[in-house]
Amino acid sequence: MDSGTAIANGECLGWAARDPSGILSPCKFSRRAVGSNDVSLDITYCGVCYADVVWTRNKHGHSNYPLVPGHEIVGIIKEVGSNVQRFKVGDYVGVGTYVNSCRECQYCDDGLEVHCSKGAVLTFDGIDVDGTITKGGYSSYIVVHERYCFRIPESYPPELAAPLLCAGITVYTPMIRHSMNQPGKSFGVIGLGGLGHLAVKIGKAFGLKVTVFSTSISKKEEALTLLGADNFVVSSDEQQMKALCNSFDFILDTASGDISFDLYLSLLKTAGVLVLVGFPSEVKFSPGSLNLGAKTISGSVTGGTKQTQEMLDFCASNKIYPNIEVIPIQYANEALERMIKKDVKYRFVIDIANSLK
Repeated sequence: MDSGTAIANGECLGWAARDPSGILSPCKFSRRAVGSNDVSLDITYCGVCYADVVWTRNKHGHSNYPLVPGHEIVGIIKEVGSNVQRFKVGDYVGVGTYVNSCRECQYCDDGLEVHCSKGAVLTFDGIDVDGTITKGGYSSYIVVHERYCFRIPESYPPELAAPLLCAGITVYTPMIRHSMNQPGKSFGVIGLGGLGHLAVKIGKAFGLKVTVFSTSISKKEEALTLLGADNFVVSSDEQQMKALCNSFDFILDTASGDISFDLYLSLLKTAGVLVLVGFPSEVKFSPGSLNLGAKTISGSVTGGTKQTQEMLDFCASNKIYPNIEVIPIQYANEALERMIKKDVKYRFVIDIANSLK
């Protein structure tokens, strides 16, 4: 993970949580020097992900403070190392959920760096190449090895690109892995938040028949009219659910709440797949729900570098745009509280360039 010869470093302004209260406030810190294979980018926008809540509030019990969250980063390159080939000063680039990996294992060789055998280095609260703790995109700039940066297509608005760096790739990856890019297949989406609304849009671009499952009838009009879903089902309505038995090729669970896995497995066709991208507290189902019908439950996180760039290009060429609410950094604490209450349609994006001073 050698970053090469250091050529510059400097003070960075950010917003950090100091303790498990998760309350963010301004802070200053030093970024590592720019190495020969690194780029330094001035951050213009950063999406707000539920991971920001989890880490700032120490939900996993291993957060290192002060903690600067943010892993849906878009910025403009201001400096490149001497060996950088893919980018130049002035390019718009994105940075996602990880900023390094061993680059030697089979997963890194296959472009699946997120599954690096030695563990991918997270964009925040990971161990950087210089031994310091990584700090995320709620900050003025960041230094990253060029391999973990992604070109933002010229036609794509940078503020809309931010949510794609986590939410977008998180739903795109399992769809590709399970061949759910084939027109005419039936696709169910559980939950209609930051991930779910992008799953609907990407699914429609693939030519799928998309059904949204939600506990809230109030989201029906948005799902059908605003996002273009083909069908909307209130998941608590037993009659509606039973009517869909054996009708889906693929169901994506984007929510982290506990669901009836036996019920959703019954909705799958023979050899159908249920994929979790959220983190429910437990997974319970009868073995017969899998065995009868040769069904599968699978898990997924984000994606590798190759697939992330592919996803960005796909969204640009198909004019897939997240629905966002742009906010100043000073609103970050309120945004995190609103996210917990699911009071956002559908992703907050912080305007770093115009508000972090």
